[in-house]
Amino acid sequence: MEFPEFIKNQPQLDIPFPADVVETHAVASDTGLAVFFTFHKEVSIPEHVHKAQWGTVIEGFLDLTMNGETKRYLPGESYSIPAGAPHAAYAPAGARIFDVFEEADRYPLKT
Repeated sequence: MEFPEFIKNQPQLDIPFPADVVETHAVASDTGLAVFFTFHKEVSIPEHVHKAQWGTVIEGFLDLTMNGETKRYLPGESYSIPAGAPHAAYAPAGARIFDVFEEADRYPLKT
């Protein structure tokens, strides 16, 4: 399912992936960042650390690795990553994921 136009009209993020690989649309506030991700190609995100993150899978799946354990999340399933927890992820082409980051400046908006 495509995201509706009002979501597609939200600002994109300056992330280390081109838009033909990962498309983003974000709603930013002073206290957090909510991001709609569309993965046009499969993506492996290496282990990294940041403040807290919560997400849910809308379409496809997400493999999330924390504490050396990988769990697959399917549509409708949510995950929570505590602040400071090392984690890595894999999303296949076609996945759509909604993430909320505790850090308002986790990723800068494209200008």
